[in-house]
Amino acid sequence: MQEAKLKELLDSLTWTEKVGQLVQLSGDFFHSEELAVGPKKKLGITQETIDVVGSVLNVTGAETTRDVQGKYLKNSRHKIPLLFMADIIYGYRTIFPIPLGLGATWNPELIEEAYGVIARESRSAGAHVTYAPMVDLVRDARWGRCLESTGEDPQLNADFAEAMVRGLQQERGGRLEGIASCVKHFAAYGAAEAGREYNTVDMSERRLRQDYLSGYKSAVDAGAKLVMTSFNTYDGMPATGNEFLLKEILREEWGFDGVIISDYAAVQELIAHGVAKDEREATLLAMQATNDIDMKTGCYANELEPLISDGAIDTDLVNDAVWRVLKLKNDLGLFEDPYRGSTIGQEQQTLLTEENRRLARKVAQESIVLLQNKEELLPLTPNKERILLVGPYGDEQDLIGLWAVHGKSSDVVSIKSALEKELSSETFSFEKGCGLLADYQFLGEFGATKEQIHSLGMSDEEQGIALKQALEAGEQADIIIYAMGEHTMQSGEAGSRTDISLPTVQKEFMEKMVSLGKKNILIAISGRPLTFAKEVEQMDAIIQAWFPGTEGGNALVDILFGKVNPSGRLSMGFPENVGQLPMSYNEFKTGRPLNSSTHRGRFVTKYLDSANAPLFPFGFGLSYGTVVYSELTLNSKQMTEDLNISIKLKNTSSYEYLETVQLYIQDITGSVVRPVKELKKYQKVKLSPNEEKIIEFQLQRNDLYYYMKDMQFGTEPGDFIVFVGRNANDTQQEQFELL
Repeated sequence: MQEAKLKELLDSLTWTEKVGQLVQLSGDFFHSEELAVGPKKKLGITQETIDVVGSVLNVTGAETTRDVQGKYLKNSRHKIPLLFMADIIYGYRTIFPIPLGLGATWNPELIEEAYGVIARESRSAGAHVTYAPMVDLVRDARWGRCLESTGEDPQLNADFAEAMVRGLQQERGGRLEGIASCVKHFAAYGAAEAGREYNTVDMSERRLRQDYLSGYKSAVDAGAKLVMTSFNTYDGMPATGNEFLLKEILREEWGFDGVIISDYAAVQELIAHGVAKDEREATLLAMQATNDIDMKTGCYANELEPLISDGAIDTDLVNDAVWRVLKLKNDLGLFEDPYRGSTIGQEQQTLLTEENRRLARKVAQESIVLLQNKEELLPLTPNKERILLVGPYGDEQDLIGLWAVHGKSSDVVSIKSALEKELSSETFSFEKGCGLLADYQFLGEFGATKEQIHSLGMSDEEQGIALKQALEAGEQADIIIYAMGEHTMQSGEAGSRTDISLPTVQKEFMEKMVSLGKKNILIAISGRPLTFAKEVEQMDAIIQAWFPGTEGGNALVDILFGKVNPSGRLSMGFPENVGQLPMSYNEFKTGRPLNSSTHRGRFVTKYLDSANAPLFPFGFGLSYGTVVYSELTLNSKQMTEDLNISIKLKNTSSYEYLETVQLYIQDITGSVVRPVKELKKYQKVKLSPNEEKIIEFQLQRNDLYYYMKDMQFGTEPGDFIVFVGRNANDTQQEQFELL
């Protein structure tokens, strides 16, 4: 539709119709009248509002969306199509690894390709908007939504944010070939105090800008059509009503003219936060902050029109919000085709194709991180030794994680089934050995019935039999592979934990099995970094697999047997124990550093009962074989606008290698305290057996920018250190001066 026609449409709407465009309801409001009574009563929503509502939450599937859209348009005076928005975070039907695993690929180009698949599948199923990517920077592994983040580093998060938006939207010639991206959660949600979901965030503006805003800014610059507000406060004001965040930074400073949508019920939660006394005040605060769409409350639906009638709100705010929603619908081509080509036949042809599965397998391969490999136990040779697979994730298809809400576990390749394709029955066996958890009562909070909870557990007798069978099988085995990890519901939203070690029942089982003295390999399935202080002593090899997605089992077997050399590198460090959290590699310098202070003994920054350093640092990951770094060279010891940096890599092994070369800097002296290290560049480099390569980087002046004492974004002349290496702790360094 031409813009002039769109403006005519806006002007023709009544206030009731305009308000409707700013309301999002879930699919249960669009069922039969009998089924809709409960939801309508709960929110105080009238049928008149439902008839003019602008968007629908989490209704997908070509058949369903076409039915809902068709019935809605039939009764619509202006034939303004519904927007179908959904939680499609890291896969629709083909499920890729969780985003924390995607971050471990250090390969934004590959992830852009994956998100193109997500877009095509989602569009075929009738979705118009996805609530992705989540770009919240996170440095506290207690927070369950680590699962949705790409990690702890501003640069890496920004690169993945851009790649995901581009992959989802697939803009060509000003048209969206994919689906609209809604970046979330604005802003700084990953810094929730104590790692507790929905909790307060309190930080300086400098830290907000320097570390936490980069992912959102990158997504906005890449053209993201929507931004979702976060549940947390910033500087004492909840984000959904925070004019500094939404209006001043996002709208005015960054020039974002797309749609801002609240997170689920966040407008109404302004009351619970204590900044609004009722829904009327909550509506006014959210609108004044330029929040356009109210997700799943009755606030806008019931209070916005009375505010207009009373003259209590600037009507330009409302008209601007409605315009942004209409423009989004127009950008998606919904006025020309309300279904965007979605048909049952198209959906069937698009979902979970063999090509999609191949890409999911490749992404999973690059996401898997080899954390330990004593005496080069891995890779294994098929059918050379007797292998026993044990553990609750051994024969489990539930490897897709909490937020693959449209995926199906039945599509997943389990570890056991993948191993059976690789090994003969004479050299491979499986015993579960133990349950995933000893107690499943916590699932009641997520809606599980007592019967369901009871069915998941193992009785004492069953546990005894399972252990006995595993021990007997272990006696006959040469190598034992442990498939262990978190329950799906222990990570993701509302999955905050103070104990981030493996569940006790699994650790007790492993203790008994390790006593057999066999070679041991741990495959860890989780949505966050776990603490492995005991496991690094017990295990010969440790593989961090995350929730690896639809092709997880095949990807893991590819790694185990060396069909693929593991190349995953951590995008979030693993703590030695939970008491170190929050932590990050790019911490600020302190007046009493641990290793270079003039003070001695206890009077430096350290714990009395733990190391400062993580067990596995940011950027860490092993591969088969070794790459040697040497000859770090700067083309000059002085920099004006740019600096060329090179380092020699030599693959000293017989394996094909995919090495992630990482470049960090340190600003030795700044107008405010600077981090000990900051990632600025990285390259993923292919090396053939025994190949030698010179890897080159160009560091530019703006790579050294930061928010200085006066809050201006720039840099000052002075001395810098450049570090290049295989992870944040293992680097070579040189010094240069910025003129």
